[in-house]
Amino acid sequence: MRVLILWADDSSPNLGVRALGRGTAALVQSTWPDATVVYQNYGHRVRELPFGRIRSLVKERVTSELGMQRWLAEFDLIIDTRSGDSFSDIYGIHRLAVMSTVAEFARQSGVPIVLGPQTIGPFETVRGRALARASLRGASIVMARDTESADYARSLGRGVDLTTTDVVFALPVPDVPRSRDIVLNISGLLWNENPHVDSRRYREVITGLYDRLITDGREVTLLAHVVRSTDADSDVAAVEEFAGRFAPIAEVVVPEGLDEVRAVLASAAVVVGSRMHACLNALSVGTPAIPLAYSRKFDSLMRNVGWDRTIDLRTHDDPIGATVRAIDSDELALDATIVGEMARELLKGARVQLAGMQLASVR
Repeated sequence: MRVLILWADDSSPNLGVRALGRGTAALVQSTWPDATVVYQNYGHRVRELPFGRIRSLVKERVTSELGMQRWLAEFDLIIDTRSGDSFSDIYGIHRLAVMSTVAEFARQSGVPIVLGPQTIGPFETVRGRALARASLRGASIVMARDTESADYARSLGRGVDLTTTDVVFALPVPDVPRSRDIVLNISGLLWNENPHVDSRRYREVITGLYDRLITDGREVTLLAHVVRSTDADSDVAAVEEFAGRFAPIAEVVVPEGLDEVRAVLASAAVVVGSRMHACLNALSVGTPAIPLAYSRKFDSLMRNVGWDRTIDLRTHDDPIGATVRAIDSDELALDATIVGEMARELLKGARVQLAGMQLASVR
């Protein structure tokens, strides 16, 4: 059996995308142990799938010069992850259009498409909503990872088949000692000018929070969760700049891969993260996480597994004080354990949905 996983992989510089890829593969292989998984993503693609531009995809669909449809038809199942949170137009209509076009051509190859557990929406443009409706209608199964996404899909005319949670909870938990205190993930996306939050205020929050934690006698490790790459939003430069200016004696961790970052997160007492998947990674290994959110995707997903510690940088009037109070909560560690148990229970429904599918090889 061959399964194609779209828009995630196991080598991306974004360790959240690696967690998405490997977690989706774990979900597949827990359902079909003999399944072979193939990833396709930006920077990780075969010649047959020219998804750099819409024009290239449409040209190939018309001419079949590269054999795209034949290649897609070799799979028994295609799981479209949309990078976890890219089934939206907030990252630009081009990205949504490319992903939606690939999904449509994959559907035309005769292979069933599953929209894997992900955030659905928001769609702020007429074209974005039209593309979303087409993708939802074309999917054999639609899974949301939070109730707000499920509601959004319903508003577009195609309700989800299952509300579950993020596939990072399908990954094994590393067995490491609790050797670190606070792990602080700084986001390169938010550190620089961006459409989500005021970058100057974000820098002030991170700097003020670090100073407050040090004053309170805490030890702080600085973590990059999007590692070295050509992307402008890599966390590494932001972490290194912060360390050089404000935290010259702090431990700085730039992980080599997903296993290393999960071990680092598992070694912490608490994680404070500006990347949602840094927080999900932490919760999935049993470590409490305080998310510093920049979009609606954080809070709805976290609450869906019983975690209500999200601090929205867009609206909160005292994010530093709120973070410190959350860190000092006596129930934090116990609640994180309960979250992991609840999330893994929610993922059982995803396995049931997959196991009940009519695959291309048996149709």
